[in-house]
Amino acid sequence: MFSNIIMELLTTINDAVWTYFLIGVLICCGLYFTIKTRGVQFRMIGEMVRLLTDSATGSKEQKHISSFQAFAVSVATRVGTGNLAGVATAIAIGGPGSVFWMWCIALIGSATAFVESTLAQLYKRRSTDSFIGGPAYYILHGLHSKWMAALFAILLTLTFGLSYNSIQSNTICSAMNEAFGWSPTVVGIVITVVALFIVFGGIQRIANVSSVVVPVMAIGYFILAAVIIIMNISHVPHILRLIVEDAFGFKQVAGGGLGMTIMTGVKRGLFSNEAGEGSAPNVAATAATSHPVKQGLIQALSVFTDTLLVCSCTAFIILISGLYTSGSNGIALTQSALHQQIGSAGPIFVAVAIFLFAFSSIIGNYYYGEANIRFLSNSKRLLTVYRFLSAGVFVMWGAIASLEVVWGVGDLFMAALTVCNLVAITWLSRYVFRLLSDYRKQKREGIKEPVFRKDKLPEIAEDIECWE
Repeated sequence: MFSNIIMELLTTINDAVWTYFLIGVLICCGLYFTIKTRGVQFRMIGEMVRLLTDSATGSKEQKHISSFQAFAVSVATRVGTGNLAGVATAIAIGGPGSVFWMWCIALIGSATAFVESTLAQLYKRRSTDSFIGGPAYYILHGLHSKWMAALFAILLTLTFGLSYNSIQSNTICSAMNEAFGWSPTVVGIVITVVALFIVFGGIQRIANVSSVVVPVMAIGYFILAAVIIIMNISHVPHILRLIVEDAFGFKQVAGGGLGMTIMTGVKRGLFSNEAGEGSAPNVAATAATSHPVKQGLIQALSVFTDTLLVCSCTAFIILISGLYTSGSNGIALTQSALHQQIGSAGPIFVAVAIFLFAFSSIIGNYYYGEANIRFLSNSKRLLTVYRFLSAGVFVMWGAIASLEVVWGVGDLFMAALTVCNLVAITWLSRYVFRLLSDYRKQKREGIKEPVFRKDKLPEIAEDIECWE
């Protein structure tokens, strides 16, 4: 009964926040950035792809990463639960039309991703042997607002380090139960113990393994999905028509379901691609490039990769199966759809894939939170408490809580975090527009690799630590 009360409260709050406020803010910001950059996410796709071969700049002694490495890391953190479980949840709750709104939020959200990641590069700081940065840094040094920077750091820690880890754990346990019949409680205990072991030591070795295994599994899933779609290519026109009709259909309008379709598609789209949420800039800031715009373009491309490719693969598999009206939800629906297509190997493949995706996300989410905990305080005691909460309490809670509750909590925190970041990047976006103009000017002049120096923005040169 207590769980039902919590769920009703979360649903009421989330519906009000998402329906009447956040969706409008996301769309308005995305459209504003699209117009002001003259459709950078569409006009410069060729440049985005070219930049994947851009090498890291800087001294060999420093452990800088290249644009491609930053792209790979951001895609690895984006591709996972949202692509396999989130898409299924969107279709189960919002219908096939929610996929269309996921595409829309990706198309306009990629402009938002461009702005936030360019800002992360502009205001990045030097660490011991690499760069660090992200929203907390551009809020502090760009807006000169200590309280807002601290608020964002707290919200990001609550969202990724705590709430999102419960979603990852819930998804792993559900997948294992569906594929092997394993108890969520037992799986939760195992995940919690291993996660605690990693965050208190030994992360480097396992992170190195995950950086190889996870991309391979992502490519494997994409190939499997592509094969299934090709095998059912005759159904694709019908699926596309179903998505569009359901997104705008009179049935949804008459029944009052259109709002739910849009809201669910936008929420799950944002959870998957994270555009505007303020997470990817933490990775974008670490790249060593010759111009901030380069990393903005790279991160815009990663949004396309996540939603328009991987999410679409899951959506087509589910819609081809016709099981989206069966009552299944989350990762179980994805497993059922694959079981119909490739037999008993389907649920097992998804269980293994989601374990690798979600567990690596648990570690990645934890370190997002740790980075912001360190931004807030140097207290080792606070960091220890956070480690037990992130890898212990919330991972275990996610294993035993219901699907609706963990997603409800995640949506609430995601909304607060996104609003805080959108306010900051909208205020600072004028510098991004000037950077983009400078980048395009150098390209028109025949400069293959544009270079930025902070004296090009003299009014904020004192706030920029790098880019001499």
